[in-house]
Amino acid sequence: MKPTAEKATGKAAQFGHVDPSTSPPGVEIPRRYNAAVDFVDRHVAEGRGERVAIIDDVGTTTYAALAERTSRVAGLLEQLGVMEEQRALLCLHDTADFPAVFFGAIKAGVVPVPVNTLLTSEDYAFLLADSRARVLFVSDALWPKLEPAIAVVERRPEVVIVPSPMGGPDGGHRRLGALLDGAPRRTTGAATSRDDVAFWLYSSGSTGTPKGTLHLQSSLLYTAALYGRGVLGVREDDIVFSAAKLFFAYGLGNALTFPFHVGTTAVLMAERPTPTAVMRRLHDYEATVFAGVPTLFASILASPELDATAGSRKLRVSISAGEALPKHIGERWYQRFGSAILDGIGSTEMLHIFISNRHGEARYGTTGKPVPGYDVKLVDDAGEPVPDGEEGSLWVRGPSSAIGYWNQRERTIATFHGPWTRTGDRYVRDADGYFTYSGRADDMLKVGGIWVSPFEVESALAAHEAVLEAAVVGQTDGDGLTKPSAYIVLRPGHSVSESLESELKAFVKTRLAPFKYPRWITFLEELPKTATGKIQRYKLR
Repeated sequence: MKPTAEKATGKAAQFGHVDPSTSPPGVEIPRRYNAAVDFVDRHVAEGRGERVAIIDDVGTTTYAALAERTSRVAGLLEQLGVMEEQRALLCLHDTADFPAVFFGAIKAGVVPVPVNTLLTSEDYAFLLADSRARVLFVSDALWPKLEPAIAVVERRPEVVIVPSPMGGPDGGHRRLGALLDGAPRRTTGAATSRDDVAFWLYSSGSTGTPKGTLHLQSSLLYTAALYGRGVLGVREDDIVFSAAKLFFAYGLGNALTFPFHVGTTAVLMAERPTPTAVMRRLHDYEATVFAGVPTLFASILASPELDATAGSRKLRVSISAGEALPKHIGERWYQRFGSAILDGIGSTEMLHIFISNRHGEARYGTTGKPVPGYDVKLVDDAGEPVPDGEEGSLWVRGPSSAIGYWNQRERTIATFHGPWTRTGDRYVRDADGYFTYSGRADDMLKVGGIWVSPFEVESALAAHEAVLEAAVVGQTDGDGLTKPSAYIVLRPGHSVSESLESELKAFVKTRLAPFKYPRWITFLEELPKTATGKIQRYKLR
């Protein structure tokens, strides 16, 4: 499906003429553009003010109420002396205050920096220092982890405590509600351009120190138009629920950008996305679009009591990203819930999904085809294109690409090459144009002189009835040679035993070339993961 022509309308349209040479076909963004005006204020200007924008754990918020709160956040930032282009760190649970603060900052020309809510105090100290944030918006339940971080940073930000359903202390700092009561309303958006930096997202840090990834005012609209509407097909009558949280790129698009682009409703959940909690939201709000990650889909399917009646009877599509979706998970999900999962790949650097399966064309076991508006290529170690059927490194170019990493020149140079972004993923493209994931470039194993994809071995293991999750890394044997080593989480009802270990090794040999089977198997209660659901293989290594 090709994307419909998109224009910034309402107040955003007054920001100047369109320069088609800078936009992909079907998407037009004026030179003068403020994303908060487009994604929030526009709906009030176009008569959608009374439509429900957000359902969270404490109630509903209309677009008019969101616009009012967003304007007051923008006024508050001015009142606090935070200037345009300075940073505001957001360590917030998913409630209606997240989009109010996020878009309020953008409206004021301040740069919001949402961060992972599951980090340590040491991590937060790094993020505060690295971003040089002038103000910190933090959920009260998270303040105990942020307080030690504030104490050690050289540039101490203003602290604003934001209420959460869990509740928590304020450390003597002012709360958002009281501050907004006395804050002026900012009625107009900052005079930003589509090429101004609008927000940062830190990488998950699965392979080292997090990197501040810089995104532009135009980035949100490009992902919403090209993927949200052009591929996923989000529409005004949808109810969108994302188990993936707002603080990282995938969740930000699913639960904020896509629904706010078309003026529909997003369901937000502050608590941890357990299978039971997720299914309860799907059922109670009759969500039509659901976004998850492979490990969550697998966990739901592993619970027999979470059948079709436990979910939404109106669910029309599910999406998956974070890691490649095993074929059997997609097939079983469709059999149980009657909803296809559109697997795709995105990244913090590209903001959202750029290769995806499509409605009516999904091929489980593949990541699909490039999203219109994005170009991808597979190259060998010398940078030369590889033919169909051969594995190569995945590069992508598209309009939502970040402009670089904050204060990380060497890593910027290693990742961004003109308009192209090196993803670090390895793929194979078939003759029909479908891309199949082979693993991360830094996870690939060379066994007996032959490259082995950990994901391929993991997929084979996950097809066994006893396996809930599997992760494969390289381990050296007594001769110093690399061999696959598997870490496995078992499904309920299965027990660790030597016979099961032998059975799993033999099971893989029946599905893959014999040299790919795991020489060692370790059983764990859970696998180490980032907050996005990605397995942290470096910890296993």
